[in-house]
Amino acid sequence: MRITFDSIGFVKTDVQKVPRHWTLSKIKGRLLIDEKYLDGLKDIAEGQRIVVIFHFHRSPKFSPGYCIQSPRHLKKKMGVFSICSPIRPNPIGMSVLKVIQKSDNVIHVENLDMEDGTPILDIKPYVDEKTGPPVKTSTEN
Repeated sequence: MRITFDSIGFVKTDVQKVPRHWTLSKIKGRLLIDEKYLDGLKDIAEGQRIVVIFHFHRSPKFSPGYCIQSPRHLKKKMGVFSICSPIRPNPIGMSVLKVIQKSDNVIHVENLDMEDGTPILDIKPYVDEKTGPPVKTSTEN
């Protein structure tokens, strides 16, 4: 089955080298979201955490030889589905970013681990056991 996605925007940062994972990052940058999705950004607020789904657009093409990889920080061989490697069957990444500010279709964020120009596929609310699921609105059943 072939599945295709369209980006909703791109990452913008002046940093040349980003950390390998968002939990290790203090890097700031911007998410430039296509203006046609502006209404969808209305409830994103300063201080909030968001989950950003993105495309590892610079990763090499996956082949079965990449099913086992050695993460640099662990020095042992592990299955691709147990690590955060950008070399994956479907080169999709996920980061949890802190919203610093939002201005129209630009979201200023911190904890960036994506390179400049990275295509953004989706944004979701960050939910954990403390915050619970997103608030149910009166229009939902």
